[in-house]
Order: sequence, then C-alpha cells, then structure tokens
Amino acid sequence: MSEAKTELVTKGDYSNDTIAQSEKPSEQIDATGAADPQLLDALENPQNIRLIVQEAILLAGGAAAILLQIAEPGVGKGVDEHSNFAYRTLDRLRTTMTYIYCMAYGSREEKKSVIEMVERAHAPVNGPGYNANDPKLQLWVASTLYAVGTDIYQQIFGRMREEKAEALYREYAILAVSLRVESGMWPSSRKAFWEYWDHQITNLEITSSAKNVAKDLLYSKHAPLRVRAVLPLVRLTTAEMLPPRLREAYGLKSSSVRQAANRVTMSVTRATYPFLPKVVRTYPMRYYLKDMRKRLKKYEAK
Repeated sequence: MSEAKTELVTKGDYSNDTIAQSEKPSEQIDATGAADPQLLDALENPQNIRLIVQEAILLAGGAAAILLQIAEPGVGKGVDEHSNFAYRTLDRLRTTMTYIYCMAYGSREEKKSVIEMVERAHAPVNGPGYNANDPKLQLWVASTLYAVGTDIYQQIFGRMREEKAEALYREYAILAVSLRVESGMWPSSRKAFWEYWDHQITNLEITSSAKNVAKDLLYSKHAPLRVRAVLPLVRLTTAEMLPPRLREAYGLKSSSVRQAANRVTMSVTRATYPFLPKVVRTYPMRYYLKDMRKRLKKYEAK
C-alpha cells in the first residue's frame, strides 16, 4: 500500500466506476441561514449511514479523523485560532458526532435546527487563509468522516458487499452537502473519491497550527482523568492509522513493537466487539442524541 493510500483505506474498496447519483440539492442553506427543504427531504431516511454510525467503535477513529482534518492548513488554522482544545479536548469530537447522529437519527426539525446552528457557529470562524464555510475545506472534513468511519467498520465487521458500499457512498454524498459542500464537488464515484483522497494525502501540509491542536488533543494535561488514562492507547492506534508522512510530521512514533501491539488490539476488538449487546454498542449514539436534545431545548428557549 503506497504512502498516499492512508491506512484508513481498505485496499480494493472500489471495484467499479458506478456513479453515486444521489439527489443532491443545489443549495443547503439559503440567504437567511435556513436549511433547504430539499436537503431535509434527502436526509429523511439514511438507512445505510445509520448502520455505520450507530456503532460506538467508530469513536476509536475520532483522533485520527481530527488529525487528518487539521492537516488541511485552512482547517488547522481555524481550529487552532477559534477552539480551546487544551481545556475542552473532547469538544470537536462531541460536536462532530452529535452532528452525524442528528443527520442519521434526528427528526426533520432537529436536523433543520442543528444545520442552522452549525452555520451560525461557523460564520465568525474566518481569517487570512481560512473560512470555516469554505466548501473545499468542508469537502475534506466530510471526506475524513467517510474514510475513517467506513474503514473502521469494515475492519471490525468485514468488507461490505458492493451494493451496500455504493448505497452508503450515495448517502454520505448527501451528508457532505449538509456540511456546505457544493453538490457538484463530492466525487461522483468511489473510485473518484479515492483518487481525490490520494491527492489530498500527498499534498497535505502539517502546519504549526495543526501541531498545536494535535498536542492539545493527544497530550492533554487538562482533560478529565478518565480521558488522560487512555491517551497512550489513543496515540498508539492513531499513529498506526495515519499515513507515514503525516505520522512523522505530527511527531508520532511507529515501530515493529507498536505495530504488533496495534494488531493485537485490533484482533481482540474484532473477536469481541461484534458480540457485545447492541445496547452497549449504541450507547454513545443514544447519549449524544439525548445531550443534543437538551441543548436544542435550551437554544430554543433563548
């Protein structure tokens, strides 16, 4: 596997050029900040995304997804200058997963409210060289969610059937549009997606902003004790997920011993996780949805 093909990519994930012809609305947010009704219609019943995102194991890829996102200089600068990772380490993971869970399981009104809240939250995040609502930056963020999520799922549950993989890709195209990715920007097929992915991985630059965020994320001194206790394992698994060039640029280590430890970790996970009760495997999803609904009530009460 080449360096450009990240460890997050399942080799041979695509086998044909089937076009992902999802009905993507031309605009997702109108001039007043309201979510497009066509987008809400398209998000009405994303069955394949639900199958993936309900699994708690996806959280294991959270740090890798964040490091990939901030490797895009515009994203990295925006997060570094407008987030407080040192003291609120889990906030980006929480907000990202809450958004995904809402798009998959929320009611129409909840989706509308969350999309509009994200739009307003992103509005002030801009400066020289970056803008949180830049469709190109959001395309990369959405791409990391697809790549990380589908890879971890397939590592644990096995490779998807071709028709299921295509249906899932079409639904992720709609999710990308909800993040302000222009409808024509999402790669038209899985093959085109991985070509875009390889190009990005080859050309990403780990800036000082990205390194600042990575340090606060992986070596946090202010996170709750329960989080700090698992950070060594997070660093191990995250380092092995990243392409070698990015791993080295972030200052993360890999060795034959670390690789073996990661393989053992994944083997044990594959042998045990799928057999856990579903109520356990879906607990984070239910927790974050409950938290989202509490926050929405407070927001609407203002």
